[in-house]
Amino acid sequence: MKWITRERVKVDRVACPWLIRKFVDPEAELLFVPADEVLPTARREGAIPFDVPDVELGHHGGECSFEAIVKKHGLTSDPALVLLSRIVNGADTDNSLWHQPEGPGLSAVAEGFRHLGLADDHEINRAEWIVYDALYAYCREEVRAGRPEGRFQAASS
Repeated sequence: MKWITRERVKVDRVACPWLIRKFVDPEAELLFVPADEVLPTARREGAIPFDVPDVELGHHGGECSFEAIVKKHGLTSDPALVLLSRIVNGADTDNSLWHQPEGPGLSAVAEGFRHLGLADDHEINRAEWIVYDALYAYCREEVRAGRPEGRFQAASS
């Protein structure tokens, strides 16, 4: 299946493709186009749009697109993905929904990847997915250790 979003990826538009490939559609073809071309290209290509306004897999209320995909594809039974969703939200939004302390750090890392001189959005995704692999491993360990809110949540409350 084809999936499409805006070019110039940062947090949600790296986290969502990682999530899609790891948990939803391992053979996903990812398209990154200018914002005003997402919906017309989605219709033409039969692609699923994400992280753009007015689509099912976008921001709703205080939730980010990553959270919409987790919910839509029934992944909320994985508490590590739920925690990762909150971290992604904290990096991609004003962090007022979950107040997730790890969020600002992820935002800084994502911004850094944009300035490494990588060729395009596909290359940024390939390089940055290791960060999401590591964060998911962190989230799994936190859940295993009885900290489903993350290690730093209690400290910042």
